[in-house]
Amino acid sequence: MTERLPASAREQDDAPRVGGAAVSTAAFGAVARRLIARLRDVMAGAGDAQTRLDQIVQLIAAELHAEVCSCYLMRAGDILELFATVGLNPSAVHRTRLRVGEGLVGTVAASARPLALADAPSHPNFAYRPETGEEPFRSLAGVPLLRGGRVRGVLVIQHLRARNYSEDEMETLQTVAMVVAELASAGELVGAGEISTAGDAGVLQQRLAGIGINSGLAMGQAVLHRPRLTLSELVAEDPEAEFARFGEAVSTMHASIDVMVQQSREAVPGDTADILESYRMFARDRGWLGRIREAIAQGLTAEAAVERVQQDNRTRMAQVADPYLRARLDDLEDLTNRLLRHLSGKRSPIETALPDDVVLVARALGPAELLDYDRVRLRALVLEEGSPSSHVAIVARALDIPVVGRCAGALSRIEAGDPLIVDGDNGQVLVRPGEDLIDAAARAMATRADRRLSYQAMRDLPAVTRDAEPIQLCINAGLVIEMPQIADTGAEGIGLFRTEIPFMVRATYPDVAAQTALYSEVLEQANGAPVTFRTLDVGGDKTLPYFPAADEENPALGWRAIRIGLDRPAMLRIQLRALVRAAAGRDLRVKFPLIAEVAEFDDARRLLDRELARAAKEGIAPPSSVKVGVMFEVPSLLWQLDALLKSVDFVSVGSNDLAQYLFAADRNNPRVGSRYDPLSPAFLTVLDRLAERCRAARVPLSICGEMASRPLEAMALLGLGVRILSMTPRAVGPIKAMVRSIDSRQVGEFLKPLLSGRERSLRPKLRAFARDHGASIEDIALVR
Repeated sequence: MTERLPASAREQDDAPRVGGAAVSTAAFGAVARRLIARLRDVMAGAGDAQTRLDQIVQLIAAELHAEVCSCYLMRAGDILELFATVGLNPSAVHRTRLRVGEGLVGTVAASARPLALADAPSHPNFAYRPETGEEPFRSLAGVPLLRGGRVRGVLVIQHLRARNYSEDEMETLQTVAMVVAELASAGELVGAGEISTAGDAGVLQQRLAGIGINSGLAMGQAVLHRPRLTLSELVAEDPEAEFARFGEAVSTMHASIDVMVQQSREAVPGDTADILESYRMFARDRGWLGRIREAIAQGLTAEAAVERVQQDNRTRMAQVADPYLRARLDDLEDLTNRLLRHLSGKRSPIETALPDDVVLVARALGPAELLDYDRVRLRALVLEEGSPSSHVAIVARALDIPVVGRCAGALSRIEAGDPLIVDGDNGQVLVRPGEDLIDAAARAMATRADRRLSYQAMRDLPAVTRDAEPIQLCINAGLVIEMPQIADTGAEGIGLFRTEIPFMVRATYPDVAAQTALYSEVLEQANGAPVTFRTLDVGGDKTLPYFPAADEENPALGWRAIRIGLDRPAMLRIQLRALVRAAAGRDLRVKFPLIAEVAEFDDARRLLDRELARAAKEGIAPPSSVKVGVMFEVPSLLWQLDALLKSVDFVSVGSNDLAQYLFAADRNNPRVGSRYDPLSPAFLTVLDRLAERCRAARVPLSICGEMASRPLEAMALLGLGVRILSMTPRAVGPIKAMVRSIDSRQVGEFLKPLLSGRERSLRPKLRAFARDHGASIEDIALVR
């Protein structure tokens, strides 16, 4: 993406120009190839790096008929220094400096995006430096020098007259910038040590904060996932030979991916195979492969063309906020790295022998890249980016390894071989921990292991409180691969099956047959245990690749969940039709998400009734029973409880969203996400009143958000009278231990008088109660 401003006076059109005359795209392609070839000769020629850089800017200016060509390189402290120029005052070289973000050159560096301006002085970021003598020049085009994902400098051309730079010119300038970036990164012009971003690497222990993507605690040695290969040749001598090499590498890569998909089906069955099928489709994307071929045609080697296209992808995707689309960039990075290895003949991304306990550290990761590593040695994963809905996160959960994502600066602050402690429960990474923390982590892991054994021994025992109150413990799931967890944990069923996750890992919308097969498999593997399906809950932070995302300022409050289903009833009816068919002869439990008023539930229920009637008309065996409920997430339903409870068979509280809407606090915003405690009197009062009304109406109430997975919060819920909890599979053991250790009546008698208090949180008092009454509250956090 190139930012453009129109000329105040349209003195020239948008056609590529050589010597002031417009030329065709094909003719300009010949100019580009000639320029690349001449740059190759300069790079291979004699002279030091500064001499070659001077020759390069002269060559670019001559070939593109620019009055000015300048090269700025990044120095320590995020300073851009003019290193070479033709057209500006020679005395400005090594004198003119700009901060990143300062002036137009600094703007290009800060955004890592090209900038094309027909009237540069009119741009609000324009900064005039008198020593350069650039006041006569009107138009400007600048591109970042990118190497290894970092901005190494900026390449600029300028013209005296206002002109619009064509896409062909900008493409050529970006391709040329790759060659200049290679020279800038060699360490001859600016020493590698000066601009090192390692910063405090190598110092004493550090604590890096992120988000917990998969829970758990692990220790091991850092293995840095840096799969980028050094490109030794950027400019091709024989384009036809490069096309042949590229075609052979693509074919070999496709074959290896086919083998990997088959092996993964056998080793990690279920929906992980769907993820890898989606990955395989990316690898065959004609648009991606076609753009690489175009770059080869411009005169680049096959390797440089692959890298060139990926730089474009990064630039475009850097402006995308949607987490699903950004996660797809991880898949493309994975494929780029894989294709580069096939081109170089180096098939494995793992350069050294792995330690016995591997903590993999990466900027981002594709699902196939994770499977490249030995699963027996893999202990945890740390990502600078990442999201719970990314493909690699889903595969990691299937492998049961802790994951911390959005860990800023991990690759620059962690060195290969560093000892690490990864706390997936609290979203933190301890780098080079001291002996005390290592000992504490070892004890915590041993305690967790012992507790897991005790939970395993408790698996078949009933979840009954000391005052004989039976509690129904269910698990949350979203993939077929998670269904065995019912038996493994001793849960009573699936309290929340997130149907959107199988939609998100597919490249196309699944039809009735595909969805019916999926839901049938879920019910089959449940083996008679109840499964409650939540209908499609997308929008907000969950986007389907084949469904247009709405451009909304507040997506959590916007077009999502049941609102999409009712506005696009064909989508919802297809899903309900598949659920009805899958449940033939079996119990069907369905709940609708984000219901804000009873009328929405009535509309959704009518669509389900139509599908039940359709199935009967077509002679399809009906479900043996049908139970329909709502996800209670929107506080407005509190004022329609009488009407709601007459219509539903059950109510499920989504505590995460309910807290977000009740407190008007975005739970994904670190500044406010943890500001309000669900154990506050306000939030607990809402749940208390809801529980009372549901009991009076004899409507079962369950909690299926994060509160149900945390022993202290779950203890409070039992005190309020909640008797059905649905949680992550890992939480079943700790929650059952808590249930069997408490008297729920005593908890209620202690808690309810506190609801009228003024405290921001009742957490300290509840923790003290648990300690005084011998409640089993697992809490093994190393650092809070």
